[in-house]
Amino acid sequence: MDLLLIAALLLVGLILLVAEVYLFSGLSIAGICATVCFIAANVYAYIHLGGEACLLTFLITLITGGGVLLWVFRSKALERRALTKDIDSTVGDDRHYDVHPGDHGIAVTRLALIGNAEINGQVMEVRSVGGFIDERTPITVERIADGVILVSPTSDQSH
Repeated sequence: MDLLLIAALLLVGLILLVAEVYLFSGLSIAGICATVCFIAANVYAYIHLGGEACLLTFLITLITGGGVLLWVFRSKALERRALTKDIDSTVGDDRHYDVHPGDHGIAVTRLALIGNAEINGQVMEVRSVGGFIDERTPITVERIADGVILVSPTSDQSH
């Protein structure tokens, strides 16, 4: 009866280990339960059958568990579930503003390097080229790089 219980715990542990790898990749309940089954089988063998039986159970656990993991890795089961597509897209701003270098506007918020400005009647996110720009300061668009509008304070205060 003792050997049957130990064998059942080891078998359930192996089944849960395979389920962990094939079905629930990552650390999940199946992996934790498999570990608990392996530990329970070894503890039960030690308590009821002695140290030699525990050592034998431990070796069987290592050999069968390692064999199952080796079999899983050689079967390339993980490659079928792995992400193989390269993602080359980028997240962009779909809004296309009619803004060009040299356009003038006003900082709507304080530009602590990044903030909002109104340029050509549209409020948009801009980045300061030279540092902080206070709210309601006239600004000039210096350049547009990778969808980022770079501005600086206007030297002419007439705008």
